Amino acid sequence: MARKDLAEHFRRLIRNLGPIPLAQFMAEANAHYYSARDPLGAKGDFITAPEISQMFGEMIGGWLADLRARAGGNAGAQDAAYVELGPGRGTLARDALRVLAMAGGAAQVHLVEGSPALRAEQARLLPDARFHDDIASLPDDRPLLVVANEFFDALPVRQLVRTASGWRERMVGLEDDRLVPVSGDRPMDAAVPQRLADAAEGAILETCPAASAIMRELASRVARQGGAILAIDYGYAELAHGSTFQAVARHERADPFAAPGTADLTAHVDFGALADAARGSGLRVDGITAQGAFLMALGMGYRAAALARANPQGAEDVFAALQRLTAPDAMGSLFKVIAAVHPAWPESAGFAVAETG
Repeated sequence: MARKDLAEHFRRLIRNLGPIPLAQFMAEANAHYYSARDPLGAKGDFITAPEISQMFGEMIGGWLADLRARAGGNAGAQDAAYVELGPGRGTLARDALRVLAMAGGAAQVHLVEGSPALRAEQARLLPDARFHDDIASLPDDRPLLVVANEFFDALPVRQLVRTASGWRERMVGLEDDRLVPVSGDRPMDAAVPQRLADAAEGAILETCPAASAIMRELASRVARQGGAILAIDYGYAELAHGSTFQAVARHERADPFAAPGTADLTAHVDFGALADAARGSGLRVDGITAQGAFLMALGMGYRAAALARANPQGAEDVFAALQRLTAPDAMGSLFKVIAAVHPAWPESAGFAVAETG
């Protein structure tokens, strides 16, 4: 379905049935977007941390290797499978698995990916990987070491807006044949937490039921089989008012309603909700912290210095990447990290200083 056809599909749907939920619009637009392209890199729409530097994947691999090694006596820890959700081009997995192999042996590789274009890239880098359409088909005979980098942000969000008549769901409707956000008719006051209910007209509350559902299912698997979940994304530790729904195309912000299916639609991740889902399914949450603090605690500064010594001509690029990944005014504070671990497994590294904001 071409861009024009997707926009017209939404118009027909709205003309026939009325406004549709924002979550439905986001889910269909992103499904189309990811099925048709490799969105990464300078020629794409955005660049993720693994594409910035090998150090990112190496730190994740070191975190996994350390946890696996210290799990020691737990049944099957050394046979744990590496699982990645939305693995991009496979760059993070390649770098992380290299460290895992050096630190005690290779792992089965399981990639949850729905995009044919990205699966082709992943298969090129990781020829032994096994692909999954969703998490239901992941192995059930061994612990799982799950990594989700910039995965949860692309899941469809639900928005509620405070109107003069109370809280309503934010929908997508038509205005002069343009797709625009509108307020729904059904009262939604009961869905708003009491502490956030008294807000000014126009206030928006954003949640992601899909993210919590996936975390619950993953956590239930890890609680039964052993292992851990490491999720990294831009987001916040506690739900608050405000819309973070956005579109990115060609490395610039775009109108999310103007050309559905041609831009990456995302929203900030509620890490507090992920933590609640993980705990509710039997895992221990070791912390929520900033990406910069996490990577530096794992030794990225030392790794950067070693790479610079080994290749002085590339030192400037190495330290520029370090700055981009860890500095508070770059990705260091906006991006958060959460670890949810089987209660019988040891405490994971990198969360000595937790962040709650």
